[in-house]
Amino acid sequence: MTTPQKALIIGCGIAGPVVALFLQQAGIDAEIYESKPESLDEAGAFLNLAPNGVNVLKALDIDHLLEKDGFHSVGMDFFNSDGRQLAQLESCDEEERFGSRNIMIKRGQLHQILRDEALRRNIPVRFGKKLRGIQLNGFQGVTARFEDGSQAEGNFLIGCDGIHSQTRQLLFPNAPKPTYTGVVDCGGFAQCPPGLSTSGAMQMIFGKKAFFGYIAKPDGEVYWFSNVAWPNEPKRNELNALSSEAWRQQLLRNHGNDPAPVPEIIQSTPGDIGKWPVYDLPSLPAWHKGPVCLVGDAAHATSPHSGQGASLALEDAAVLAQCLRDSLKVEHAFSKFESLRRERVEKIVRQARRTGNGKVVTNPIAVWFRDLVLPFFIKQGAKASEAVLSYKVEWEKEVV
Repeated sequence: MTTPQKALIIGCGIAGPVVALFLQQAGIDAEIYESKPESLDEAGAFLNLAPNGVNVLKALDIDHLLEKDGFHSVGMDFFNSDGRQLAQLESCDEEERFGSRNIMIKRGQLHQILRDEALRRNIPVRFGKKLRGIQLNGFQGVTARFEDGSQAEGNFLIGCDGIHSQTRQLLFPNAPKPTYTGVVDCGGFAQCPPGLSTSGAMQMIFGKKAFFGYIAKPDGEVYWFSNVAWPNEPKRNELNALSSEAWRQQLLRNHGNDPAPVPEIIQSTPGDIGKWPVYDLPSLPAWHKGPVCLVGDAAHATSPHSGQGASLALEDAAVLAQCLRDSLKVEHAFSKFESLRRERVEKIVRQARRTGNGKVVTNPIAVWFRDLVLPFFIKQGAKASEAVLSYKVEWEKEVV
């Protein structure tokens, strides 16, 4: 690699620190710029890091850092609103089949682990740097301008700033915008109601008015989420204006007639209940322009129904760093990265949208049909997921 020497990375969530860590291994310096004024390690709910995502962190020898705060789930059980079990997705030996096991972890804890590892390896992280403008200097470099009046110069810039990416808006102002999916996602953490199993299996309930999922950790803490049909896209700050207690009552109206322990979990959740409108991103005409490239949700955001958002971002980070390591020109590296990633990620985005649409069915005939065919679709889905979970970035392999 002769041209790029310094990368400007916008965003310090999941993709940003991992891109920086892989670039460091490739001999390329990086600095991370985060718009938030400080780290928010208590923000957000939780996520499932699938084996394909964990394998990326294994290539950096940091997967073991997740074990302190994360835990493994062992299969899924599906129930209808009457409490009748519809299907069961049994746990398999993921480590033997895919190289790693999934890890359930709070989003804030994952952010902290990745950021702290970047700092430990002397990768600078600058907070309070909200991107205002990008000046492209052909393929000779790029200047990032921030709202505080400062600026930074590098050989190329990587946008890791999420589904509402400012990098994408500046780079492609006429590109398709994120699409609201008609669902509000929410969740929180509670203590185990008496008698609740801590077997480690994720419990999925097609409720009468909303979809609910929960899993109990061995120590008794319950991670839970609810997908609520919300036809009209919430206005800015509309959800934040609802207090946690008001939202709790809304959830109890949705889930009050669903089988135990769903209402009990909602009732026993202390503190805030997070809530977020769910978006995904239509296919973009391009992911890169000049010395700027988008990765993760900035390029191909998928709704959380796939359970793959974080893992795809991690895959992106490794593949992009490979392409930059093995290319003499940034333009070629970015083009190669997009060609290697686009088909896989867009297929997963489409499948996630279909999955989400089936979670909030309320028409009685549609509900009857769903309950009838769900075992078949769960079985087929398990087979199809093998191609997703078995994907492995071979860091040592030359890609271009």
